[in-house]
Amino acid sequence: MRKVLAAKPSITDREIEYVNDAIRHGWGEHCYEYLNRFENEFKAYQDSPYGLATSSCTGALHIALASLGLEALDEVIVPDITWIASISPIVQLGATPIFVDVEETSWCIDPKSVEAAITPQTKAIIVVHVYGNLVDMAEIMRIAKKHNLPVIEDAAEALGSEYKGKKAGSIGDFGVFSFHGTKTMTTGEGGMLVSNNKALFDQASIIANHGRDPAVPKLFWCEQVGLKYKMSNLQAAIGVAQLERIDELVDNKRWIFEHYKEYLRHADTRMNPEREGCKNSYWMPTIILPASFTLEKRDAFIQAMLSKNIQVRPFFYPVSSFPMFSPVLDNKVSLSLYQRGINLPSYFDMDELDIEYVVSHLKEQISVFR
Repeated sequence: MRKVLAAKPSITDREIEYVNDAIRHGWGEHCYEYLNRFENEFKAYQDSPYGLATSSCTGALHIALASLGLEALDEVIVPDITWIASISPIVQLGATPIFVDVEETSWCIDPKSVEAAITPQTKAIIVVHVYGNLVDMAEIMRIAKKHNLPVIEDAAEALGSEYKGKKAGSIGDFGVFSFHGTKTMTTGEGGMLVSNNKALFDQASIIANHGRDPAVPKLFWCEQVGLKYKMSNLQAAIGVAQLERIDELVDNKRWIFEHYKEYLRHADTRMNPEREGCKNSYWMPTIILPASFTLEKRDAFIQAMLSKNIQVRPFFYPVSSFPMFSPVLDNKVSLSLYQRGINLPSYFDMDELDIEYVVSHLKEQISVFR
């Protein structure tokens, strides 16, 4: 039986060559060569003036929020539909996430809900370009400017997506990215923090270096309590190689999505949207099943697909539904989408036969569970 994985990275001889070079020569005075190269080349790709490689996207977000001075009683507005990593650093810093609804059309944070949620305690807005889909950044930035609030773009799933000519993650005060093994490009584990704001980035850089300020030339002297989420030179070597292939990797994601879309054109489903004038990198092709699907039907549907060795995944839960938070019942779009959403397999080595195999069983199970 054919087996189709949910995701896996594309590793070539180039990645292996660079890692071997880092292992052999990347020590002593050369210990940051691939790391510095990766940061510089990623900044160039993003057209962002400042960048800092990290051990994870979660770490990058933690650094960004800490640089804002987030503390108890502060609030951060977040979308209810996202992965928990977008929320955890807020709680770890003692602040409160304010969950707002997403748009039915984009599955991303609803700007109207954002503006309605702003209070005197609001310290920042986090937006998430979920599954590669794009937030309405023009409206978010208008709201943020009106209320003098910083914006953090969680672009963990949107590397290669573009909002009206600008790369996802390059528009807000901070952008954060993930290079987990399931993402479009990988460093095994890893992340990146980028910024357009020099003052905020300077503070982020101090925090990221255990609170050491480069302007204070005393060895091992710390000006404040900081964090340590540094990416290794070995990971960065993989990142350099992957970044040299980034257009190929993103183009292949879009090729996979377009084939799914063509094969499912007559199915009673809808897929990731692409805003006018924008480019979706389609990290995770996703379908929303017909309105007749309950959560129980969706879960049974997933089990049926798994029985055919097709590793589909459920849509993200509303984070407010987790036991450590209080459900936000007004977030009706979020509560509806997750019950009917399924992520489809997508990885570089997928071919048309894999896609046909997935789609044939999708159509069969839609008929069975309708």
